[in-house]
Amino acid sequence: MKIGFIGAGKMAQALARGLINSGRIAPENIIASSPKTDYQLLDQCKSMGLTTTHDNTEVVHKSGVVFLAVKPINVPKVTSEIAPSISREHLLVSIAMGITIRNMEALLPSKSRVVRVMPNTPSVVRAGASGFAMGSACRDGDGDLVRELLSTVGFAVELPEAWIDPVTGLSGSGPSYMFSVIEGLADGGVKVGLPRELAIKLAAHTLLGAAKMVLETGIHPAQLKDDVQSPGGSSIYGMHKLENGNLKGILIDAVEAATNRSRATGDKALPRDVRNNELDQAIVYHERPARYDHQEEEQQLRRASR
Repeated sequence: MKIGFIGAGKMAQALARGLINSGRIAPENIIASSPKTDYQLLDQCKSMGLTTTHDNTEVVHKSGVVFLAVKPINVPKVTSEIAPSISREHLLVSIAMGITIRNMEALLPSKSRVVRVMPNTPSVVRAGASGFAMGSACRDGDGDLVRELLSTVGFAVELPEAWIDPVTGLSGSGPSYMFSVIEGLADGGVKVGLPRELAIKLAAHTLLGAAKMVLETGIHPAQLKDDVQSPGGSSIYGMHKLENGNLKGILIDAVEAATNRSRATGDKALPRDVRNNELDQAIVYHERPARYDHQEEEQQLRRASR
């Protein structure tokens, strides 16, 4: 299998490194492109053993799976370059924030196989969380292939496309929220006398451990939280302060704001005639890909809206 990356930034490099470290793809079977001004990115790719180029069409010609890893504003320009080279044999995986499958398909030849993905930065340390949605022209097995590739850098799950922007707001932007939580916990440790370096390590390991408990026990976070809080103990006093500050409400607002920003970014990046017009209605209710179980999808959406 030949893998190509149009765009050679941190996310592209993280995915490439994950593929190589997993043994799934050899470095010589990966090619990455970037503008000449981004020569440092290509130098980093070369140090991993990747083939590099400044020509986006060369990536398409030499790859079966092409990751579009460019900023949303650059999507129209890049797709216009590669569209003449795209065939039904290519699987195009877009990680451009806010750009819908329908809009990607409008910029590419008819029946192009398009997948939309939202990864996150912990993919760099193979602890990522990625949601992906399949276009209607994708073939049987494409979803399994994408999940396999993304799983080399963490957790990956296929979703209805209407959930990709919320995934952006939650797991895509979520690491930045958690970095702030780690910083705040460490600041608290420093305030009460801990050395800064130790406080940061304790805070980071605390979040890591809490996350592993949620994933490995299957117990609801609220129950795990209650299990920590002994009557009259230190944890309930600390939780009282968090509740006074409306921590959960602020996190909910952050996810919602980032979700809305993702949608708005896609609109601004595209020509007016292919903007995201009411994704939930246009895609979920009128143009659902045939590969989905429609009744199951509607049930999922109803449950999510409660």
